Amino acid sequence: MSLYLVFDLGNTRLKWAAVESTQNISDRNKKLWAYSGSISTKSFQSPELRAELSDYISKTLPKPDAIGFACVAGDTAINHLRSLFPQWQDLEWKQFTGSSPYDGVRTLYQDPSKLGADRWAALIGARALSNTNTLVINAGTATTIDLLGGNGVHYGGWILPGLSMMQEGLQQHTAQLPLAVRSSNNATQASFGTTTDDAITGGCDAAQIGAILRAAYLAKAMNHPVERIWLDGGNAKVLANEIKQFPELATLPIEPIEGLVLRGLWAWLLQNL
Repeated sequence: MSLYLVFDLGNTRLKWAAVESTQNISDRNKKLWAYSGSISTKSFQSPELRAELSDYISKTLPKPDAIGFACVAGDTAINHLRSLFPQWQDLEWKQFTGSSPYDGVRTLYQDPSKLGADRWAALIGARALSNTNTLVINAGTATTIDLLGGNGVHYGGWILPGLSMMQEGLQQHTAQLPLAVRSSNNATQASFGTTTDDAITGGCDAAQIGAILRAAYLAKAMNHPVERIWLDGGNAKVLANEIKQFPELATLPIEPIEGLVLRGLWAWLLQNL
């Protein structure tokens, strides 16, 4: 049995998990991530907090057989990550990028090196879970929407500001609009807002759902009609609830799932060890 440690270093959070080679990569049971955690990427800039994280992981787990990571937060963050475990200096760190090859999935991106590592890992993670035409959505700092065919081809996707970024942009670039607070009413049903907060959160939700609906229409026009939607990221549950209100998509399996990027890193490690 081998132990693998994987890190997803994003713009907002650093997520990590440890998995064993005897575990099933397609297992969706939450116990799969029994050894996992996350901290904010901003906190990760602190030497003290990095030392705490290193100490916690190294005391919780035995020395892993391999460490894999994806990072979209810049070179400084990568250097901080690589410095975590000086006691494991002989252990190879394997960096996953948008151009990392993976048998069974290929991208039509013109320059794969420009494809975000988190998007590519999420696509591989989605492929490990299902073999149907799929929209893979990461609803984090940015919202990414990618079409993965049942044939394993990534046909490309879109990147748009995430829900929080949209709302913060309105607050920062207007004189009178506040940073909106989502009401319980707005969280459960699509409607026109009758308060400014509801008008902002509802409008931002509508922009996200509009992009998802257009992606579904485009996939159908390409003869790859969407058969499933996977959602990851901090706003996954919000978008899942909104999507289910639209008849065009409500009949599909629409599932928020945690750790899609980590799952993809795990799958990639298995092919590259």
